[in-house]
Amino acid sequence: MELQVNHVITWMEKSNEKIQTNKDFLSALDRAIGDGDHGINMARGFNEVVTKIKETDYSTVSDVLKDVSMTLLSKVGGASGPLYGTAFLKMSTSLKGREKIDYSLFVNAVSEALNGIKMRGKASTGEKTLVDVWEPIVEQLQKDSDFEAVTIETTAKNSMEATKAIEAKKGRAAYLGERSVGHLDPGSVSSYYIFSALSEVIKEGV
Repeated sequence: MELQVNHVITWMEKSNEKIQTNKDFLSALDRAIGDGDHGINMARGFNEVVTKIKETDYSTVSDVLKDVSMTLLSKVGGASGPLYGTAFLKMSTSLKGREKIDYSLFVNAVSEALNGIKMRGKASTGEKTLVDVWEPIVEQLQKDSDFEAVTIETTAKNSMEATKAIEAKKGRAAYLGERSVGHLDPGSVSSYYIFSALSEVIKEGV
């Protein structure tokens, strides 16, 4: 399997479906430790992403990811827009000029996305942010040998659930200190939906 334009479009469509279905849950999580608008913001942003990419013809994966990035940057409020927008922009840049996206190129692209998130959010693992899902995903992708062997669904879910035990060090949740323990990080949950969608696309495509 090689990652193609249709795979990325399906990935975004599936991500949008999961986010729309769980919009209220994401916002409820965010009300507990943040502004309470994560679900609304992500649902609006990914709905716009799907609208944009379905009405546009693409020749490269990089071009699709660039439009995903630009849409999220402009349509998703709060910290999530810049973080997710940066992630997909880094992926797009990493794959620019590549017609065929093999497994190693894709893994490098997700790794670049993680680096972008870390730089933009000035965050690292163990701080109760989406980094706590993205970093384990990159590590798992590097362990897996090819698309056929990808096992990121379980990694994403376990990493997301593990954020409940972490004390927040970034964003509004950090003001709660120890009281943030016991709550899932909303950004990690939305990241889980995105990687769960990716896992489905890969399984269908191999």
